[in-house]
Amino acid sequence: MAKKKKKDWIKGAVKKKGALRKELGAKKGKPIPKGKLKAAAKKGGKLGKQARLAITLGKMKKKKG
Repeated sequence: MAKKKKKDWIKGAVKKKGALRKELGAKKGKPIPKGKLKAAAKKGGKLGKQARLAITLGKMKKKKG
């Protein structure tokens, strides 16, 4: 039998909230600039992973309508 996919995978993916913001030097309450995210996404390691996840999650944002 195939394993069930986890419904709330995002909750498990984000371990330390605010770590990416702190590392990029972005101010609280303001969105992280797309340029900083894209530059960080090209880097390796944990910072690159966090930035790529942030970009992906940003694409998933639901539109109000």
